[in-house]
Amino acid sequence: MKKFLVMFGLAGMILFGSNHDASAASNTYKVKSGDSLYRIAKKYKVSVNTLKKWNNLKSNTIHPNQKLKVSGTTASKPAKKATTTTTSSKKQKVVKTITVSATAYTANCKRCSGITALGLNLKKNPKLKVISVDPKVIKLGTKVYVEGYGYAIAGDTGGAIKGKKIDIFVPSYKKAIQWGRKTVKVQILK
Repeated sequence: MKKFLVMFGLAGMILFGSNHDASAASNTYKVKSGDSLYRIAKKYKVSVNTLKKWNNLKSNTIHPNQKLKVSGTTASKPAKKATTTTTSSKKQKVVKTITVSATAYTANCKRCSGITALGLNLKKNPKLKVISVDPKVIKLGTKVYVEGYGYAIAGDTGGAIKGKKIDIFVPSYKKAIQWGRKTVKVQILK
């Protein structure tokens, strides 16, 4: 009888486990503290804009315990990998290459919240590769490869970022000063 109860209990825990994340069959996700739309979109292989449309969100702000649709009527197919001209293990198709003036910034200043235009928390995630862009030149959420910086996401905007200028995120003031101002090539990836 004990064996039966133990087996029944284990089967119940497996069947009705306390998983707060969305399962593969589920189309909803419960937001946890520290989550961002970018991170959730990446996990479910959809764009931030698609998540916003599915959930009728006007901004990138989300809150813990909020339930989000992570799949919709349009199938969220994994992105096909294509080759690129860059020498990296991440092979993606280069859509366009532009030359820009690049400076660096950090989230560690007195008035800095550390939250990007896409809702990424740079203070909690100092190893993220994020660039600030003019959305008229490079759309927010676009994956890019920046010469001398690496693969990144166009995840922020800035008051001084107009035209063919970018600001790369680095975790410290010292690294921002070391970067200085450079002219670099940015590959827009698909």
